[in-house]
Amino acid sequence: MLEITHMLATDLDGTFVGDTKGLKRLIRYYEKLPYEVTLVYITGRHRDSALSLIKTENLPIPQILVTDVGTTIYEDKNFKPNIEWDEKMKQNWYPESIRKVALEFPQLIPQQLPADRRVSFVIEESGTGSVKGFKEALAEEGIPHKFIFSSGRDIDILPSHSGKGEALRFITENYTSDDTSILVAGDSGNDLEMLTLGYPSVIVANARKELLEMKEHPNLYRATQNCAGGIQQAWQHFYG
Repeated sequence: MLEITHMLATDLDGTFVGDTKGLKRLIRYYEKLPYEVTLVYITGRHRDSALSLIKTENLPIPQILVTDVGTTIYEDKNFKPNIEWDEKMKQNWYPESIRKVALEFPQLIPQQLPADRRVSFVIEESGTGSVKGFKEALAEEGIPHKFIFSSGRDIDILPSHSGKGEALRFITENYTSDDTSILVAGDSGNDLEMLTLGYPSVIVANARKELLEMKEHPNLYRATQNCAGGIQQAWQHFYG
């Protein structure tokens, strides 16, 4: 992988993708810069779904693709899985135990996923009170995990040492230097962890409520434009 001098680490749906005209403007803007901006996509989608979106939306191919809410990292144009990260995700991970606890909460609708890297549910609107109960039940069972509730309906149960923030931390530690200019972009609750690592970050204008209520910090930029337009605003704000 080439030396990374500038990097955009962005969620896909509702952030990088969602405004076709804004995305075209952002890509043209990056192409005209005197340096290369390395793209890192960090998404809740699984691998095939993410690759399908890249194809149908004609997105630039990223140098690194992070899928399943930070539980898998793929590198280079061939999307080879990072073996070190894969091995880390297997440690203290008990998906069947999590599913057993979930059976106590009929409002949780399991998502059918191609791999056991995460256990995810959609919760019916009438059952949002079960979120707290499910979270408490997992804690009482002592099952190692990370619990993420986002968009008012999505529950992702992940290995305790995973998530979008931990994946991004791993990437920056292994592929960037102290001199790398980084921008992190997101729009929903599962982006919160990576938006609070301390790097220059942007919450796009169309963000979910859980991010609009996020505490301020010096490197946080609240865009007035949606999706890619907000990313461009933030890039110009931080890096001129």
